[in-house]
Amino acid sequence: MSEIVVFITASNEEEALNIARALIESRLAGCVNIIKGIRSIYSWQGKIEDNLEVLMMAKTQKDLFNSLSKKVKELHSYTTPEIIALPITIGSEEYLKWLDDVIGTGKK
Repeated sequence: MSEIVVFITASNEEEALNIARALIESRLAGCVNIIKGIRSIYSWQGKIEDNLEVLMMAKTQKDLFNSLSKKVKELHSYTTPEIIALPITIGSEEYLKWLDDVIGTGKK
């Protein structure tokens, strides 16, 4: 399996929507979920930050990660956006086939 879920945070819903649409339109992701109202506490430039953000969960293929990451960085307002991926270790055969079909890999 080479399917992955990419987690991307954004400053607000409008930015997340813009990024999500670009990923879908360019076939770098088959689906992007946008989850509002997450609270992120992190260290940035020597200070502890506490901010509300929006989380995107993009479903894609491992071999598209670099292109997806590049597209996100082009559109993102953050200097260092969170773009991390986790493997999908198991999933419904129908869903994974659909994912392959919509992003154009056609491996299944």
